[in-house]
Amino acid sequence: MDRTDLKILAILQEDASLPVAEVASRVNLSQTPCWRRIQKLETQGVIQRRVALLDPDSIGLGISVFVEIEAADHSPEWLDSFAGAVAAMPEVMEVYRMAGDVDYLLRVAVGSMADYDDFYRRLIGQVPLKNVTSRFAMERVKATTAYPLPAA
Repeated sequence: MDRTDLKILAILQEDASLPVAEVASRVNLSQTPCWRRIQKLETQGVIQRRVALLDPDSIGLGISVFVEIEAADHSPEWLDSFAGAVAAMPEVMEVYRMAGDVDYLLRVAVGSMADYDDFYRRLIGQVPLKNVTSRFAMERVKATTAYPLPAA
């Protein structure tokens, strides 16, 4: 990846809906070479997909809950069961396997406490868990999907 690729990535992270002509202009390329670079970045998996980012409050999912999970079991079978359960729950936005005293961290989006209670009951009913701790975000101070890139 060269400096031009990094510039293209920085631009697309800000607004992936820009026409190729605009991206090409910003990186001082003509459209065809710019489009080829974008396609190559997609083929290589650097660009995984292009999506619309929604405002969670506008769609009634303004409550962010960070759920810490301690596993009751660490077998491959338990992990498969857990991974399948959380993958099937649309409220789960992200899942991380953690180092330290918590095994997994989930970011969950819900619209109300009742919605979270429903999610929690389904979660604990799906797989055996040692401990579940929920932390409710009071305010989103910063939110970004753009990764910091080396100076382009």
